[in-house]
Amino acid sequence: MSAWQLQMDLGELAQGRFDKGNPAFVAKRLAESPTGEIWLMESICERENMRKALHRVEHNEGAPGVDGMKTTQLRGYLRRHWEKIKASLLDGTYKPFPVRRKEIEKPDGGVRQLGIPTVLDRLIQQAVAQVLQELWEHTFSEFSYGFRPKRSQQMAIQQARCYVEEGYTHVVDIDLAKFFDRVNHDRLMSRLAQRIQDKRVLRLIRAFLTSGILVGDLLEEPGEGTPQGDPLSPLLSNIVLDELDQELEKRGLRFVRYADDCMIYVRSRLAGERVMQSVSRWVVRKLKLAVNEAKSSVSRPWKVRYLGFRITRIFGATRIGLHEKSLRRFRQKVRGITARDRGRSVEALVRELNEYIRGWWAYFRTGNSQNLTRPLNDWILRRLRAYVWIQWKLPRTKVRNLLARGVHPNWAKALGNSRKGPWRISKQSPVMAALPENYFTQKLGLLLLG
Repeated sequence: MSAWQLQMDLGELAQGRFDKGNPAFVAKRLAESPTGEIWLMESICERENMRKALHRVEHNEGAPGVDGMKTTQLRGYLRRHWEKIKASLLDGTYKPFPVRRKEIEKPDGGVRQLGIPTVLDRLIQQAVAQVLQELWEHTFSEFSYGFRPKRSQQMAIQQARCYVEEGYTHVVDIDLAKFFDRVNHDRLMSRLAQRIQDKRVLRLIRAFLTSGILVGDLLEEPGEGTPQGDPLSPLLSNIVLDELDQELEKRGLRFVRYADDCMIYVRSRLAGERVMQSVSRWVVRKLKLAVNEAKSSVSRPWKVRYLGFRITRIFGATRIGLHEKSLRRFRQKVRGITARDRGRSVEALVRELNEYIRGWWAYFRTGNSQNLTRPLNDWILRRLRAYVWIQWKLPRTKVRNLLARGVHPNWAKALGNSRKGPWRISKQSPVMAALPENYFTQKLGLLLLG
């Protein structure tokens, strides 16, 4: 079997031409030739697979790792050193760098610890993930939506809405405590070995898991866990939690899982408490993971925040809405961007605001309605009017600018010399007329919700 033929097989697999009901056949087809030669690493190093991986790493950008190399430098580095890198992958001697530790604050408090690999290691991990995805994707659960092609958070919340609509109006939320930090390496490698016959690939994945974490000048060697922030961890987490999916399906439970966020839908609170106890015991005993009992609960869909949304049921009709915590986080972020002491031009402020609004709206448009977006837009405009008012500074400047925008002289003088704060001034009708919505949307290019 040639490497070219193997790539043809990968393409056929992606298009569903192989028997999807026979994972062992698919794994063997990818991992071993009829003569016993091992080909999976060759498939990872194949030119087209690496080209796709490089494009993905460059597109995602991201911070440098411990070696300081940026994504913009990676392509030139590969031109000079790829043959040597490829040889080390094929002979099984490639050694990853340690990852760089970075802590980011969680919206609900605490910190999330990210591991930032070097850009070269991110490239190799991405190439590995692309090939391994073909081995596992077709066997993952229909109700698993995280980090999978053509699946999204919106699809997960729509599935949850369907459950509620069918009468499953109690939610079991089992919180896996520090899931990414507590994945058992031996169990994970054992599960990978069920489909990967190429020992070089297994050694490479083990090397990534144990490469160490650089905290300041100290190197920590983790005995468990997969670092959040690298391209391979999402796939590995799905492989680990696929066992949970299979168990829930075997029990006939209605569930939705996105990464380590798993919700189980039942018809009564009593059933929910029974399921929570039973599944929690199974997770601890079988997966060797910890369950955070303080954060695990049985509740109603309209009280639970799942992926930033909540599901309401009024007079028999179910709807997806924005959870109040998500709305509160949106307002906090906009307040930070439009803080009046930032000293930035309003043009620069609008550009930063647009970047945030564009991403936020792309994600949350499913849970928004006109009753919500219009007040939010009015609030954003008021924040910007208050910001402009601060920038005008002196009373005479305020009066001059109001007059230039057609405000009656009496109003211009009264408002320009007023002692009222910018937030109170921003709702005055002459100021709203001087700084109308189209001034921000047309002249400055502000993006509004909806």
